[in-house]
Amino acid sequence: MKTMLMLVIFLLPVTFVSAEENEHQVRQSLYEKIEATTGLPWNYIAAMDQYERNINGTEDNRWTGIRIPNEKWYGLLSAAPEQPFREEQLDLFNGLGKDGDGDGIANHKNDEDALYTAALIIMESQSQVGSFKAAIQEYYEREKAGELITQYAKLFQHFGTIELDERAFPIPKHQQYSYRSTWGDRRGFGGNRIHEGTDLFAHYGTPVRSVSYGIVEIKGWNRFGGWRIGIRDMYNIYHYYAHLNGFADGIEEGSFVKPGDLIGSVGASGYGPEGTAGKFPPHLHYGMYKDNGKNEWAYDPYPYLKRWERQE
Repeated sequence: MKTMLMLVIFLLPVTFVSAEENEHQVRQSLYEKIEATTGLPWNYIAAMDQYERNINGTEDNRWTGIRIPNEKWYGLLSAAPEQPFREEQLDLFNGLGKDGDGDGIANHKNDEDALYTAALIIMESQSQVGSFKAAIQEYYEREKAGELITQYAKLFQHFGTIELDERAFPIPKHQQYSYRSTWGDRRGFGGNRIHEGTDLFAHYGTPVRSVSYGIVEIKGWNRFGGWRIGIRDMYNIYHYYAHLNGFADGIEEGSFVKPGDLIGSVGASGYGPEGTAGKFPPHLHYGMYKDNGKNEWAYDPYPYLKRWERQE
């Protein structure tokens, strides 16, 4: 009998799927389930979750990043949040927590409960203030949050997925180019300041590509960067491409881009009024800026460029 049991166990197919491999599918299924129960579009729910993941990360044993403060979730019962409470109990004490998975308990650490509750709060606020963006601004008490989350929602809707992690090197590998770490170098035009990016030197007209999925947030002239484009991805990262010679056809503010899409070409524009060019050798200035939920700050893109270059 023991031998037979061992044989059966050996013959059973065993498939191991890591959390990393199916994380996107699990999360998107959660968003779609909450849409079905609340009516709030899945991409809106995904956008809220992505914003909080970007800022706070995720807690252990959770797929999502939505965190509703104990005082809002449990109301007057917030002093004892580890004790399980039913939804109707929380209602009695002005708690907003809801039971999203049908187990009878409103648990702020449960993904379905948290997403379901957040969706209901936003929908109620939206009915009062008139739009999803305004409801988001009120919920997070930050105007920028409304802008960012609305952009993420548009991205997810356009591409039909939250799996937008792919990256590309900004210049095609078959082109001639060179670069080194120039982060923090001194710059004198416009006053003493540091260099917030990496310069990639190449010939005039060398193609410049988007490194990420994103939305074109800004396009036009800047007296420092010349002809420049700013693209926001779903990770609160603003990708800045400057000193361009020109823009690709069809690239406008509000355009959706994906890794490898042509957005412009290398030039030497900038350091003066619109049209100024030739004050330095042609190159692409590439910068990265991160929004942390309170403000936006620049960080060194060089290590990322080296990684993306190796990957290609």
